[in-house]
Amino acid sequence: MEKSSYFYQFLEPVAKELALIANELENSIFTSPRTMLTHARIFVENILKQVIRAEKLPDEQWSNIKDRIDLLNVNGYIKPEIRDALHHVRQIGNQAAHDTRTFRYSEALLSWESIYKIVKWYVEVYGPLDFTVPSYQDPSPHVNQMFGIVEIQKRLKMLEELLTSKTEKQKDEQGEEDSGKSSEGFSPKPEPPGFTPIRTLIYKGKELEVPYFLRDAFLLPQRFAISETFLIRLGAEQQARIMSELPNNLEGMHKHVKRYNEKNDETFFQELTVFIEEEKLRRQLSLERTGELFYFYKADYIVVTEELSQIPVNADEFTGIPSLLRQLNEDQIETIGQLPKELIILAKYSNVGIGTVQKLFDQLKEKQQRGRVAEPVTS
Repeated sequence: MEKSSYFYQFLEPVAKELALIANELENSIFTSPRTMLTHARIFVENILKQVIRAEKLPDEQWSNIKDRIDLLNVNGYIKPEIRDALHHVRQIGNQAAHDTRTFRYSEALLSWESIYKIVKWYVEVYGPLDFTVPSYQDPSPHVNQMFGIVEIQKRLKMLEELLTSKTEKQKDEQGEEDSGKSSEGFSPKPEPPGFTPIRTLIYKGKELEVPYFLRDAFLLPQRFAISETFLIRLGAEQQARIMSELPNNLEGMHKHVKRYNEKNDETFFQELTVFIEEEKLRRQLSLERTGELFYFYKADYIVVTEELSQIPVNADEFTGIPSLLRQLNEDQIETIGQLPKELIILAKYSNVGIGTVQKLFDQLKEKQQRGRVAEPVTS
């Protein structure tokens, strides 16, 4: 299976919404068994609603998943094996929703197996006749591909709401008898960990989505060239130090400090947009190249190899930045490997501006490109 695929991707042509929710359930097995078990119950209940609608059975009077299982069982639509699998997901899901005990990976895995039985039955009975369901596959934890609990819960809620909306729409419309048909224009898709929008910031009608991995990010003033002093002043008033401290509406932020106006709010919003895009690129890079160290400068970066990290921080190696080199040495930074990951921080030093940091970064890139730190040839 390709790296970008997931087990229930095979379900997309039949029920895309269910496939995407199943993907989120798999993501949560080793991150939060409780979340997986709770939402697995909702997942199978949606399948039951689809089946009841396909069989033209009255659904309004059945208020919960147990009633729906009993309805299909009494009318002979499910075999004992499927009935038991449904009840297993329901019962452990109820426990996860209300019990404060610790839930184990093994319990989530058993529910995952039951889900497979249910999905296989649903597709074989109500899906296309020529559709083949793949053999069961155990999920495996991907340490570098873990989603945060809050992120998973938000993704699941979004998908479940879309699925419910689609089901309600199908009930109201005539001529839509294919319970497996996926909604046209359905846009959500699996994303890398951390990229789920967790909140939306606005400024005069413009919207800016904040991804999960940035929800508590430190807003380093030096990353905002024009708004640097503005952010420093706001920080002194305990405002705008971290992303979660920002109000949803950025209009009027200048009122927290003296001698600033609406233009500063607008500029900050624009620079914040650039900041988030740069951070997304950095995050994607870190996911794609796990285990590597990078030094970042604005939207650019360099890979810090072992050889590069050993280069001395002195005038023999770097020219045109004597003041920066001297102050780095005074702080016991003697080699490149001791520099901060975010190079723009170096602009904090006396008589050191963005231009000086740019010179250092350019010289580091040049050393890599010309083979100054190339791996030695071994026999």
